Amino acid sequence: MTDDVRNIVLGLIAAGISASLGWLARTYLWRRKLRRKQAFFGLPDNSESLLVVNRDAGGPELTVKRHDVFALLELSAIVKDCNAHSQVVAHDTAQQGFGERTEFCVGGPASNRRMAAHMVSLLPGIRVNTDPEPGPDRGAFQIGSERYRVEPGRSEYVLLARLTAGPANPEARPVFLFCGQLPITNQAATRYLARHHERLARKHGNTSFVLLLKVVNSGAYGPDVVEVVADVTKTAQAPLPAAPTNGGRAAHRAKKD
Repeated sequence: MTDDVRNIVLGLIAAGISASLGWLARTYLWRRKLRRKQAFFGLPDNSESLLVVNRDAGGPELTVKRHDVFALLELSAIVKDCNAHSQVVAHDTAQQGFGERTEFCVGGPASNRRMAAHMVSLLPGIRVNTDPEPGPDRGAFQIGSERYRVEPGRSEYVLLARLTAGPANPEARPVFLFCGQLPITNQAATRYLARHHERLARKHGNTSFVLLLKVVNSGAYGPDVVEVVADVTKTAQAPLPAAPTNGGRAAHRAKKD
Protein backbone atom coordinates (compact mmCIF):
# COMPACT_ATOMS: atom_id res chain seq x y z
CA MET A 1 0.00 0.00 0.00
CA THR A 2 1.44 3.33 -1.01
CA ASP A 3 1.57 6.31 1.31
CA ASP A 4 -1.15 8.12 -0.66
CA VAL A 5 -3.56 5.21 -0.43
CA ARG A 6 -2.81 4.79 3.26
CA ASN A 7 -3.48 8.48 3.91
CA ILE A 8 -6.77 8.28 2.03
CA VAL A 9 -7.87 5.22 4.04
CA LEU A 10 -6.87 6.82 7.32
CA GLY A 11 -8.70 10.01 6.33
CA LEU A 12 -11.85 8.04 5.57
CA ILE A 13 -11.63 6.18 8.87
CA ALA A 14 -11.12 9.45 10.77
CA ALA A 15 -14.04 11.06 8.97
CA GLY A 16 -16.24 8.05 9.76
CA ILE A 17 -15.27 8.13 13.43
CA SER A 18 -15.89 11.90 13.63
CA ALA A 19 -19.29 11.55 11.95
CA SER A 20 -20.25 8.71 14.31
CA LEU A 21 -19.18 10.67 17.39
CA GLY A 22 -21.06 13.73 16.14
CA TRP A 23 -24.19 11.66 15.54
CA LEU A 24 -23.93 10.07 18.99
CA ALA A 25 -23.45 13.49 20.61
CA ARG A 26 -26.43 14.98 18.78
CA THR A 27 -28.57 11.97 19.65
CA TYR A 28 -27.57 12.21 23.31
CA LEU A 29 -28.37 15.92 23.46
CA TRP A 30 -31.67 15.40 21.65
CA ARG A 31 -32.68 12.61 24.02
CA ARG A 32 -31.69 14.65 27.07
CA LYS A 33 -33.72 17.58 25.79
CA LEU A 34 -36.69 15.29 25.15
CA ARG A 35 -36.48 13.73 28.64
CA ARG A 36 -36.43 17.17 30.23
CA LYS A 37 -39.47 18.20 28.20
CA GLN A 38 -41.28 14.98 29.09
CA ALA A 39 -40.49 15.49 32.79
CA PHE A 40 -41.74 19.07 32.76
CA PHE A 41 -45.02 18.14 31.09
CA GLY A 42 -45.37 14.81 32.89
CA LEU A 43 -45.56 13.00 29.55
CA PRO A 44 -43.26 9.97 29.30
CA ASP A 45 -43.32 7.81 26.18
CA ASN A 46 -46.77 6.45 25.27
CA SER A 47 -48.45 8.14 28.26
CA GLU A 48 -51.99 9.51 28.18
CA SER A 49 -53.15 13.09 28.77
CA LEU A 50 -56.42 14.99 28.92
CA LEU A 51 -57.35 18.16 27.04
CA VAL A 52 -60.32 19.61 28.92
CA VAL A 53 -62.35 22.24 27.05
CA ASN A 54 -65.65 24.10 27.25
CA ARG A 55 -68.82 22.69 25.83
CA ASP A 56 -70.82 25.23 23.82
CA ALA A 57 -74.07 26.00 25.56
CA GLY A 58 -75.92 25.86 22.24
CA GLY A 59 -76.38 22.10 22.22
CA PRO A 60 -75.28 18.72 23.51
CA GLU A 61 -72.51 18.27 20.96
CA LEU A 62 -68.91 19.11 21.85
CA THR A 63 -68.29 22.33 19.95
CA VAL A 64 -65.36 24.57 20.84
CA LYS A 65 -64.72 28.25 20.18
CA ARG A 66 -62.24 29.09 17.42
CA HIS A 67 -59.46 30.41 19.64
CA ASP A 68 -59.84 27.45 22.00
CA VAL A 69 -59.42 25.15 18.99
CA PHE A 70 -56.14 26.93 18.24
CA ALA A 71 -55.16 26.43 21.88
CA LEU A 72 -55.86 22.71 21.58
CA LEU A 73 -53.68 22.56 18.46
CA GLU A 74 -50.78 24.12 20.38
CA LEU A 75 -51.22 21.59 23.18
CA SER A 76 -51.62 18.64 20.81
CA ALA A 77 -48.27 19.51 19.22
CA ILE A 78 -46.63 19.48 22.66
CA VAL A 79 -48.12 16.08 23.48
CA LYS A 80 -47.04 14.65 20.13
CA ASP A 81 -43.48 15.96 20.55
CA CYS A 82 -43.32 14.08 23.87
CA ASN A 83 -44.32 10.81 22.15
CA ALA A 84 -47.52 10.77 24.20
CA HIS A 85 -51.25 10.64 23.45
CA SER A 86 -54.11 13.02 24.19
CA GLN A 87 -57.86 12.76 24.65
CA VAL A 88 -60.19 15.74 24.27
CA VAL A 89 -63.00 15.78 26.82
CA ALA A 90 -65.71 18.29 27.70
CA HIS A 91 -65.41 20.10 31.00
CA ASP A 92 -68.59 18.53 32.39
CA THR A 93 -67.56 14.97 31.61
CA ALA A 94 -64.04 14.96 33.11
CA GLN A 95 -65.16 13.55 36.45
CA GLN A 96 -61.93 12.29 37.96
CA GLY A 97 -59.17 13.40 40.25
CA PHE A 98 -55.81 14.67 39.09
CA GLY A 99 -52.35 13.19 39.22
CA GLU A 100 -52.89 10.01 37.21
CA ARG A 101 -52.67 11.70 33.82
CA THR A 102 -51.33 15.06 32.74
CA GLU A 103 -54.22 17.45 32.27
CA PHE A 104 -54.45 20.62 30.19
CA CYS A 105 -57.54 22.59 31.21
CA VAL A 106 -58.56 25.46 28.93
CA GLY A 107 -61.12 28.19 29.65
CA GLY A 108 -62.38 30.42 32.44
CA PRO A 109 -64.45 29.21 35.41
CA ALA A 110 -67.61 30.84 34.06
CA SER A 111 -67.77 28.37 31.17
CA ASN A 112 -65.54 25.53 32.36
CA ARG A 113 -66.81 23.61 35.36
CA ARG A 114 -63.54 21.70 35.67
CA MET A 115 -61.58 24.95 35.78
CA ALA A 116 -63.89 26.31 38.47
CA ALA A 117 -63.23 23.23 40.61
CA HIS A 118 -59.46 23.54 40.15
CA MET A 119 -59.55 27.23 41.06
CA VAL A 120 -61.39 26.55 44.31
CA SER A 121 -59.24 23.62 45.44
CA LEU A 122 -55.82 24.55 44.02
CA LEU A 123 -55.84 28.36 43.70
CA PRO A 124 -57.88 29.68 46.64
CA GLY A 125 -56.09 33.04 46.51
CA ILE A 126 -57.61 33.96 43.16
CA ARG A 127 -61.18 34.97 42.46
CA VAL A 128 -62.66 35.49 39.03
CA ASN A 129 -65.74 37.62 38.56
CA THR A 130 -68.18 35.33 36.73
CA ASP A 131 -71.14 37.71 36.92
CA PRO A 132 -72.99 37.45 33.58
CA GLU A 133 -74.28 41.01 33.86
CA PRO A 134 -72.26 43.69 32.01
CA GLY A 135 -70.06 45.85 34.19
CA PRO A 136 -66.47 47.09 34.63
CA ASP A 137 -65.56 44.13 36.85
CA ARG A 138 -67.01 41.42 34.64
CA GLY A 139 -64.31 38.79 34.10
CA ALA A 140 -61.87 40.63 36.41
CA PHE A 141 -59.21 38.71 38.36
CA GLN A 142 -58.83 39.36 42.07
CA ILE A 143 -55.36 38.19 43.15
CA GLY A 144 -54.62 39.11 46.72
CA SER A 145 -55.32 42.82 47.00
CA GLU A 146 -54.88 43.47 43.27
CA ARG A 147 -57.67 43.54 40.69
CA TYR A 148 -57.09 43.06 36.97
CA ARG A 149 -59.91 44.16 34.68
CA VAL A 150 -60.33 43.21 31.07
CA GLU A 151 -60.24 45.76 28.26
CA PRO A 152 -61.30 43.71 25.21
CA GLY A 153 -58.92 44.05 22.31
CA ARG A 154 -56.48 46.21 24.27
CA SER A 155 -55.48 44.66 27.59
CA GLU A 156 -56.53 41.18 28.68
CA TYR A 157 -55.19 38.80 31.30
CA VAL A 158 -54.73 35.07 31.55
CA LEU A 159 -53.42 32.73 34.24
CA LEU A 160 -50.90 30.09 33.24
CA ALA A 161 -50.36 27.52 35.97
CA ARG A 162 -48.51 24.25 36.39
CA LEU A 163 -49.76 22.50 39.52
CA THR A 164 -48.73 19.24 41.13
CA ALA A 165 -49.90 17.18 44.08
CA GLY A 166 -46.75 18.14 45.97
CA PRO A 167 -43.61 16.33 47.17
CA ALA A 168 -45.66 13.67 48.97
CA ASN A 169 -46.46 12.13 45.58
CA PRO A 170 -43.52 12.72 43.20
CA GLU A 171 -45.03 10.41 40.58
CA ALA A 172 -48.19 12.50 40.23
CA ARG A 173 -48.70 14.08 36.83
CA PRO A 174 -49.17 17.87 36.64
CA VAL A 175 -52.25 19.90 35.80
CA PHE A 176 -51.79 22.86 33.45
CA LEU A 177 -54.40 25.62 33.67
CA PHE A 178 -55.05 28.24 31.00
CA CYS A 179 -57.62 30.51 32.61
CA GLY A 180 -58.19 33.55 30.43
CA GLN A 181 -60.60 36.45 30.49
CA LEU A 182 -61.38 35.88 26.78
CA PRO A 183 -60.85 32.88 24.44
CA ILE A 184 -57.97 34.58 22.62
CA THR A 185 -56.06 34.79 25.91
CA ASN A 186 -56.32 31.01 26.33
CA GLN A 187 -54.63 30.61 22.97
CA ALA A 188 -52.01 33.19 23.95
CA ALA A 189 -51.17 31.27 27.14
CA THR A 190 -50.80 27.92 25.36
CA ARG A 191 -48.59 29.53 22.71
CA TYR A 192 -46.49 31.15 25.42
CA LEU A 193 -46.05 27.77 27.12
CA ALA A 194 -45.10 26.07 23.85
CA ARG A 195 -42.48 28.74 23.10
CA HIS A 196 -41.01 29.18 26.57
CA HIS A 197 -41.35 25.80 28.30
CA GLU A 198 -37.57 25.32 28.40
CA ARG A 199 -37.04 28.62 30.21
CA LEU A 200 -39.92 27.88 32.57
CA ALA A 201 -38.46 24.44 33.33
CA ARG A 202 -35.05 25.97 34.10
CA LYS A 203 -36.59 28.56 36.39
CA HIS A 204 -39.24 26.50 38.19
CA GLY A 205 -38.04 22.94 37.68
CA ASN A 206 -40.87 20.43 37.89
CA THR A 207 -42.63 22.27 40.71
CA SER A 208 -45.86 24.27 40.80
CA PHE A 209 -46.04 27.83 39.52
CA VAL A 210 -48.73 30.36 38.63
CA LEU A 211 -48.01 33.19 36.21
CA LEU A 212 -50.21 36.16 35.40
CA LEU A 213 -49.81 37.05 31.73
CA LYS A 214 -51.06 40.12 29.91
CA VAL A 215 -52.10 39.92 26.26
CA VAL A 216 -51.35 43.30 24.70
CA ASN A 217 -53.53 44.79 21.96
CA SER A 218 -54.96 41.50 20.75
CA GLY A 219 -57.15 43.43 18.33
CA ALA A 220 -54.04 44.22 16.30
CA TYR A 221 -51.51 41.54 17.28
CA GLY A 222 -53.73 38.58 18.09
CA PRO A 223 -52.31 36.18 20.70
CA ASP A 224 -48.64 36.85 19.90
CA VAL A 225 -47.72 39.79 22.15
CA VAL A 226 -47.68 38.54 25.74
CA GLU A 227 -46.07 40.08 28.81
CA VAL A 228 -45.42 38.41 32.15
CA VAL A 229 -47.06 40.61 34.77
CA ALA A 230 -46.04 38.66 37.85
CA ASP A 231 -45.31 35.29 39.38
CA VAL A 232 -48.31 34.97 41.72
CA THR A 233 -47.69 31.42 42.96
CA LYS A 234 -47.59 32.21 46.68
CA THR A 235 -50.54 34.59 46.56
CA ALA A 236 -52.63 32.22 44.45
CA GLN A 237 -52.15 29.29 46.81
CA ALA A 238 -52.94 31.29 49.97
CA PRO A 239 -56.66 31.76 50.70
CA LEU A 240 -58.04 35.25 50.26
CA PRO A 241 -59.11 36.95 53.51
CA ALA A 242 -62.83 36.77 54.04
CA ALA A 243 -64.69 39.98 53.29
CA PRO A 244 -65.93 41.62 56.52
CA THR A 245 -69.64 41.31 57.20
CA ASN A 246 -71.86 44.26 58.12
CA GLY A 247 -71.67 43.17 61.73
CA GLY A 248 -67.90 42.95 61.57
CA ARG A 249 -67.63 46.44 60.06
CA ALA A 250 -69.98 47.86 62.68
CA ALA A 251 -67.94 46.26 65.47
CA HIS A 252 -64.73 47.62 63.94
CA ARG A 253 -66.20 51.13 63.82
CA ALA A 254 -67.44 50.86 67.41
CA LYS A 255 -64.02 49.72 68.59
CA LYS A 256 -62.44 52.61 66.70
CA ASP A 257 -64.80 55.09 68.34
